[in-house]
Amino acid sequence: MAFSAIYFLDNKGQVLISRNYRGEVEMSMIEKFMPLLATEEDGALYPILKQDQAYFLWIKYKNIYMVCTTKRNTNISLSFSFLFKVKQIFIEYFGDLEQESIKDNFILIYELLDEIMDFGYPQITETNILQEYIMQEGYKLKQGAPRPPAAVTNAVSWRSEGIKYRKNELFMDIIESINFLVNTRGSVVNSEILGQIVINCCLSGMPEVSLCFNDNALFNPDQIMGDPIVVDFDDIKFHSCVRLSRFENERVISFIPPDKEFELMSYRVTNQVRPYIIVEATVQKYSHSRLEILTKVKGQFKDRLVATDVVIIIPVPSDASSPRFSAVKGSVVWAPEDSAIIWSINSIKGGKEFAMKAHLGLPSIEAEEPEAKPPIKVKFKIQYLAASGLQIKYVRIVEKGTYEAISWVRCITKSGDFQIRI
Repeated sequence: MAFSAIYFLDNKGQVLISRNYRGEVEMSMIEKFMPLLATEEDGALYPILKQDQAYFLWIKYKNIYMVCTTKRNTNISLSFSFLFKVKQIFIEYFGDLEQESIKDNFILIYELLDEIMDFGYPQITETNILQEYIMQEGYKLKQGAPRPPAAVTNAVSWRSEGIKYRKNELFMDIIESINFLVNTRGSVVNSEILGQIVINCCLSGMPEVSLCFNDNALFNPDQIMGDPIVVDFDDIKFHSCVRLSRFENERVISFIPPDKEFELMSYRVTNQVRPYIIVEATVQKYSHSRLEILTKVKGQFKDRLVATDVVIIIPVPSDASSPRFSAVKGSVVWAPEDSAIIWSINSIKGGKEFAMKAHLGLPSIEAEEPEAKPPIKVKFKIQYLAASGLQIKYVRIVEKGTYEAISWVRCITKSGDFQIRI
């Protein structure tokens, strides 16, 4: 990938900041960029535009266009990844990216652009490394000789040398969100688990971390799933610190972690998705009189586990009134502005079932057109449970200093887009 220049434009096409790296594209060429956007049809704006042998690669954030120009055959995926990374760097430096922030910080932006890219090639794109010698306060370089930090010249660009902690610990969270949609007949229309492994690294030095999953985790899409307990993982994405070659050969995730919190990997599971929280609602409507809703909730998991922060949002007609509730457990609130009943339960043990009955009044005159029936929405969180069955078999931490380190692993299953139509 080799860019000729990078530009920041407002929504009127005025150049706010520009940095020319190779001189292959004249400044006058950028004046043709906005007319190219105007000629595109609505809803069909292409992220790559061409004019006079020059290519414009652009993204838009709020009222700012970020445009890179090139005349070469470049890697498009890497180019757009770079543009989004630059946007994220500026947001982390300035809090947000708008015209005012660019005008107020143009000196710092030029310093960042000089370090982020050199002769059209990306160099440093990690904010924590840039902040070691481009300070946010004062927008000036550190005092003293302009010596780049070790992480810049080191092969591990995402971690600095010399990090020290009094107590060396590695905190690992397996967080899985369940998306679930059930139709009015009780059939599952859509179900999936979106998972991520988030790590908070408090380790000294330059440690090597290795972890391995349980045997029923299937990561190879070419293998045939013969065992029903095998879980197939799709759309796997790793942090750039992971050694992909070792994972492909040994199914071991090996990496030198960045400091503090980061997402190690994300994935999706579509087979063997269980809802864990079952909600059934029976609606009895008496014409021109009242409405009765009987709602039952049950925890479909082991009795040693507990679902916390359970919230069931039950839609009701917008013209309902005079609510009365009776619940075995939890509290019930009527939210007329949202046309819903909100049933909140602090905790539900596995296998336990609770019921709530609601009585609402209806007007004597019905609306000419029936209202749409929104689905019931469910929210919950279950500690010490990974819905996919993913488990970490072992975690090993090796460092040249041979210090002792402790690793902590926690699993959390929570609701994502969890809906039940009635």
